[in-house]
Amino acid sequence: MKALLLCPQFPQSFWSYDRAMEMAGLKAVIPPLGILTVAALLPQDWEIRFHDRNVAPESEADWEWCDLVILSAMLVQKPDFVRLIRKAIGLGKKVAVGGPYPTSLPQEALAAGAQYLILDEGEITVPLFVTALQEGKETGVFRSMDKPDVTTSPIPRFDLLKMDAYFMMAIQFSRGCPFNCEFCDIITLYGRKPRTKEPQQALAELQTLYDLGWRGSLFIVDDNFIGNQRNVKRFLRELIPWMKQHHDPFTFMTEASVNLAEDDELLELMTAAHFYAVFLGIETPDQDSLHVTQKTQNTRHPLVEACQRINQAGLLIYAGFILGFDGERKGAGDRIQSFVTQTSIPQPMLGILQALPNTALWNRLQGEKRLLEGIGVTETGDQNTLMNFQPTRSIAEIAKEYVEGFWLLYEPTSYLSRCLEQCLSLNLPKGFKQHMKLPVGQGLRVFLQLIWHQGFRRSALRSQFWHQLWTIIVQKPRVLTLYLTLCLTGEHFWDYRRVARDRIAQQLGYDPLLNAMPVEYMSELVEL
Repeated sequence: MKALLLCPQFPQSFWSYDRAMEMAGLKAVIPPLGILTVAALLPQDWEIRFHDRNVAPESEADWEWCDLVILSAMLVQKPDFVRLIRKAIGLGKKVAVGGPYPTSLPQEALAAGAQYLILDEGEITVPLFVTALQEGKETGVFRSMDKPDVTTSPIPRFDLLKMDAYFMMAIQFSRGCPFNCEFCDIITLYGRKPRTKEPQQALAELQTLYDLGWRGSLFIVDDNFIGNQRNVKRFLRELIPWMKQHHDPFTFMTEASVNLAEDDELLELMTAAHFYAVFLGIETPDQDSLHVTQKTQNTRHPLVEACQRINQAGLLIYAGFILGFDGERKGAGDRIQSFVTQTSIPQPMLGILQALPNTALWNRLQGEKRLLEGIGVTETGDQNTLMNFQPTRSIAEIAKEYVEGFWLLYEPTSYLSRCLEQCLSLNLPKGFKQHMKLPVGQGLRVFLQLIWHQGFRRSALRSQFWHQLWTIIVQKPRVLTLYLTLCLTGEHFWDYRRVARDRIAQQLGYDPLLNAMPVEYMSELVEL
């Protein structure tokens, strides 16, 4: 069998870092780990070609060569995913699809023309698919309610990657989350019992990346890295000596629940293993909204204090925030802005609540007949969408708070100030080194571009840029690379806030920022 494996394109999004990747001479932030794992599960005698279309497109010769096209996609990749299915069908190729999007909405993949749906987790369903092919079956939907033992999961086919095109590499240690947040589809996809790989298994993946020549940042893509705290501590205790033996080739970031702040031992182990950042699902500082959405783990301790404890342990914080919960009071966007200012979180991901398929929120709203058709991320595949249900307060009010909040959070001088404050607040362990994957010459070009754009070209940033750079060099030189990376990614967000504003304005039929901004920001708005 000749199989062409494709990762569909992502649209410009919060995490795409388009402008920053362009300045760095890179194509994408992280590789598509799911389809690389699928590649490792396929029979060894198959011929495989892989293309991440976010890095480089496949050729027409690839299409002519293959017998079978395999696609894996998330909701946000919907437009290109559908296009690829239709192209394959038009060329007379068999199409097999999987990933979170087809698993959540299989009827859409079938409607697009896919013949084989490899749903749920591939360790179980890929072998079912292969058997069906060997038996000559022309179509099939392969599902399993059972959750696989991830200790049997193979090492992803990292060798298929163009590694020099990515900002970070990625591995997965666990699947699932023990919590029960109403809006979250992780527990519907992967369950509430976190399943972890064995420490030596994860180290073997790191060794593979090391042997392939990777040095630099690495994202552990678990939706809640600390869901099984016993096993994650086992892993970290073996990771620390491995890192020392290999002269600290990587630095790590991951996602975790806020209760990380409650475990001093876990924080110490993470920083000792050279974790430098963590993404937290804060969602909202409003306690009543946290209870409504069943995110009670965020109500046990004050959230500002939790963030401060994590910072003091040496971890930079990224965080997610959501507008539109049931019963939400007016001004929720202002309260999120205030929280971000208090905690100096550099890159808050602000979003409008979406009811994702098969979640508890989806099922409740469906029962209440509040789901709306034709809008939302499930329809468009776009992150900047109005909610796909009827909220308990005005959609126009929520949209205004979202666009205004995003605009002000990423106002350049405010953004750079938070970057400085967050970096200065980090208590880094002795010997910590932040790696950036760029070669020396390429890194120098990025630095010179930063100096030009933020130190000279933008008059409003000029003095602030030089003052803050000098402050970091004098007070905390060990975080210089981390700080400059934040400055670099700021270039993306200053563009992206315009994208978010335009997309929402198009859906509303008017610009929610006009006549709503503080006077001191109006001149900037007019200029842009």
